[in-house]
Amino acid sequence: MSLPLARYRPVFAAPGTLTFTLSGLLGRLALAMNGVCVVVLVADRRGSYALAGSLSAVGVLAGAALLPLLGRLVDRLGQARVAVPAVLATALPTAGLLLCVRSGAPAWTLFLCWALSGSSPDLGGMARARWAHLHRADPAVLHRANALEQSLDELCFMAGPVLGMALCTAVAPEAGLLAARVLGTVGTLLFAAQRATEPPPAVRTPAAATGGLFRTPGLPPLLAVFLSTGVLFGSMEVTTLAYTDALGRQSAGGGLLALVAAGSCVSGLVFGAVRPRRPAALRLALGTGAMTALMLLPLAAGLSGAGVPLLGAALLAAGSGTAPTMVSGMTLTQRLLPAHRLTEGMALAVSAILVGISTGATLGGALAQHAAPGTGYLLPVCAAALALGLAARLAARRPDNSRSPQAV
Repeated sequence: MSLPLARYRPVFAAPGTLTFTLSGLLGRLALAMNGVCVVVLVADRRGSYALAGSLSAVGVLAGAALLPLLGRLVDRLGQARVAVPAVLATALPTAGLLLCVRSGAPAWTLFLCWALSGSSPDLGGMARARWAHLHRADPAVLHRANALEQSLDELCFMAGPVLGMALCTAVAPEAGLLAARVLGTVGTLLFAAQRATEPPPAVRTPAAATGGLFRTPGLPPLLAVFLSTGVLFGSMEVTTLAYTDALGRQSAGGGLLALVAAGSCVSGLVFGAVRPRRPAALRLALGTGAMTALMLLPLAAGLSGAGVPLLGAALLAAGSGTAPTMVSGMTLTQRLLPAHRLTEGMALAVSAILVGISTGATLGGALAQHAAPGTGYLLPVCAAALALGLAARLAARRPDNSRSPQAV
């Protein structure tokens, strides 16, 4: 692994890049903890995976609605001026959710509190905006930076579910979510303090400010690919937690989700170390094809009633197909977007993923409640196949060959 890692040195050539990368990991770790912690909290205190999945979905939808608005403010005002108040605003509704769950308050109060706590800024998106600003003149280095970001996301999603499950099961069901909010706040404040690498607010002329991003050629179908990939993530998470619970191994759920992230982390680093030779749209289509094939492995394991070790091996292999898809998709997004709306456009991509996660979590929770546990793994396979079809059509149009000079 030393040779691939050595190829990432040019990514950190600019002063301050390592500092902002490390400072943002805490906040991203918190994001990785949220889904597992909320599902376990509600399933434990209220005894319903359907309610847990629906609540998780509502929180994700609220975040998806707010992210593009926050991204637009970031483009206009700068990252620090938006991220700090946004993350501080999550404290009160999170405390309200914990109190409502513990006190047996009506279900609608849980949905209200969790929706109001969805204003956490997307540190991953802001980090990618910094990389795009620093390496816009070198597509090869930017490709590696995007691969590194995806691997760091997966690293957090390895540690986050394990830490969240450990706190929820060993301390108290509320402990995981409380820890996530503390880590998220500290990480965001540290990230925002790194001003040297922060992209300057965009200079917006009247001509540049007009027009919706959805009119950008190639962006709508690309967002649909992200949406489908999000369905895969959300359904696989809830299905895996429900499956281990049915086996009487609830505490193993976080470890299994960490294996998915581990496979993606390693494949992301390897993929980023390889110099890109094909258009980003074609790389995206190839990535979704591999992802679809590999998602058949956990489906086979789940339907056969496999135990934790075999399912873990299947999930590890399946996870290796997601990183190339995400890296290629984010690279293509950066190529298509105008520079003065980069953060807003990246937030739209993340929002599409979040909407997909919420949909997948809801469907996965319903299947876990009313069908055999392994049945839920049909959802990731179908979502990956849909992403493949969309990416193939997008590759046929080759939108990254006609990008605007303003694009990154």
